[in-house]
Amino acid sequence: MNVHLAAVSTYALTPGRLWSLVAAVLGIAGVVAGGLALARGRGVVVALAGGVAAAVIGGWVVAAAKGGPGTGYGIVGGYAALVIGLVALVLGGLAVARSRGFVGGRR
Repeated sequence: MNVHLAAVSTYALTPGRLWSLVAAVLGIAGVVAGGLALARGRGVVVALAGGVAAAVIGGWVVAAAKGGPGTGYGIVGGYAALVIGLVALVLGGLAVARSRGFVGGRR
């Protein structure tokens, strides 16, 4: 069986790379919102929504990739988005737990 991968430019923005980028931006927004939610008590929904979106899209990109790093499928960005999304989910979850009085809350 001959597997022939087409050469992709290092700087080309392929659909996989684009989705990875979108997921990473959503995850970073979720991490920022989660940090603000821990500090100020606002932004929990944004943190959780951004985290879920980044983790789902990142996981989808990783699952759909047919090649490894450098092939243009966005697998590295997908893994990064997956991790960033999970961090946003943890921060949002801590903010929810803190607001409910489970973890070192203000009560």
